Amino acid sequence: MLSERKYSFLEAKTKLEALCVYQERCSSELETKLYEWRFDQEDTNRLLTHLISNNFLNEERFVAAFVSGKLNIKKWGKIKIRQHLKQKRISKYSMDKGIASIDAEVYISNITGLAERKYLTLERERDSYSKKVKVYRFLASKGYETDLIRDVVDPLFMD
Repeated sequence: MLSERKYSFLEAKTKLEALCVYQERCSSELETKLYEWRFDQEDTNRLLTHLISNNFLNEERFVAAFVSGKLNIKKWGKIKIRQHLKQKRISKYSMDKGIASIDAEVYISNITGLAERKYLTLERERDSYSKKVKVYRFLASKGYETDLIRDVVDPLFMD
């Protein structure tokens, strides 16, 4: 037995508009929501078209907000940000534009601060090599580039 839609077309339109006003969304998040509400592909496309044409949904605006939040709050690196944007099916053009908007000074400041904090939490670690590996691994898990990690971490271990 097929389940009925959770909302009518107009109710869904109103709810999606409210979701987009509250927080920037990407189309894949809204498609998932509409799938959960049991909307077919035709109605999903009509609703998404409406949201885009009325500027409730804007991929570049979403990417700018996403990059800003992940960079400034979670201190993610470019690799991790790009990975998560790919999971959300964001276009390469929008991804590149968002990543390019990252301020180099803020980026370096973030990785330096993370490296120093991680280094200090490992002060009981006796083996310098294993301490260095842990700092490298931590920064890599945050999505920073290997060359940049090396440039930031190596000076910490110049005893």
